[in-house]
Amino acid sequence: MKGKMEGVTLVADWDPKPGFKLGAKDVEGRQTYLGSQVWRNPRLEVREYDIPTPGPSEVLLEVKACGICGSDVHMAQADQDGYIFYPGLTGFPCILGHEFSGVVVEAGKNAFDKRTNKPFRGGERVTSEEMLWCGNCRPCADGQPNHCERLDEVGFNVNGAYAKYLLLPSRTIWSLEPMADRYPGDEIFIAGSLVEPTSVAYNAVIERGGGIRPGDRAVVLGGGPIGIAACAILKRAGASKVILSETQEERAAIALALGADFAVNPLKESFADRVLELTEGMGADLFVEATGLPTVVYPDIERVIWEGRTLNSTVVVTARADAKMPVTGEVLQVRRGRMIGAQGHSGHGNFPRVIDCMADGMDMTPMSTKKVGRTDLLESIIRLQTDRKECKITYLAG
Repeated sequence: MKGKMEGVTLVADWDPKPGFKLGAKDVEGRQTYLGSQVWRNPRLEVREYDIPTPGPSEVLLEVKACGICGSDVHMAQADQDGYIFYPGLTGFPCILGHEFSGVVVEAGKNAFDKRTNKPFRGGERVTSEEMLWCGNCRPCADGQPNHCERLDEVGFNVNGAYAKYLLLPSRTIWSLEPMADRYPGDEIFIAGSLVEPTSVAYNAVIERGGGIRPGDRAVVLGGGPIGIAACAILKRAGASKVILSETQEERAAIALALGADFAVNPLKESFADRVLELTEGMGADLFVEATGLPTVVYPDIERVIWEGRTLNSTVVVTARADAKMPVTGEVLQVRRGRMIGAQGHSGHGNFPRVIDCMADGMDMTPMSTKKVGRTDLLESIIRLQTDRKECKITYLAG
């Protein structure tokens, strides 16, 4: 397929902070694993691109839906010194958008559908991981693709889904057909665009956090899409109590509808006091830090671990933040607690399991609280920098 397309592109200046040193995986002037230390003066532009052509193991998708992620917002948002908020892997200029679904348009001869084990023919409804793991480095060989040493990410340093077409390796693509009976028509694409953030939560809670036993108590801090998805997964896994900490009433209401049992507004009452009260002094087996404000929320987590009667609590750090957590080692030692970092969504059967859960009734579409077209996409990314009332704004390609 030949022709041109437009893509919503993030552009920024390579201007490392004083003292910044290139890491082994950084590329001078092009990409870094520490975006908030390097990229300055971000701006969004609509640029023209050639429609890409798939190679033997690649697939060309027509994008149908793409969620606006907090990462998109933080890449486009500057601090008082002009540096982007997002602290991770970034390479600009780059078309944003990584929570997407679409239809296969064209595929190489070695591009196979993992569900049928047959070549893609075109017309298949699919979603994809955004982490483009290499498959050859030591972490990939060890079965840890989220920590690939040659990692690329769609919408971060590889052109993403805020465009009409998107080129991907077939190894990262997953069929949405198991969801077809539950999500009719174009609703399957909205649901499909929510597989990626839900898989991030699944990886954090189940794979990295070790999951829970039915009857365990869980606390989720932060009612964004990842936090809300964590509530749904934890309840489905058998948690007896899922307690959410969230300041926005609209987001808390969605979490309560999707799996949370209680919502606490830490601006109106003591979060630690309320958790200890709701659990009758037991505390929690699992904490999910999904706020990106570790210096604010961790002291309360630590207090619940210390004062609660539950040993072996696990704290899963999921949100990205360029900040140090105020951790007291004595608390973790005496209470047999542990802290785990979680990144990404790839591997471990995360994507197909989430797709099957959503097909079986774990409906995440209430998180998509607003739909926009191309003309409102840029404005929506900017507005989310200050207005968090919408849980997930979904871009629908028209």
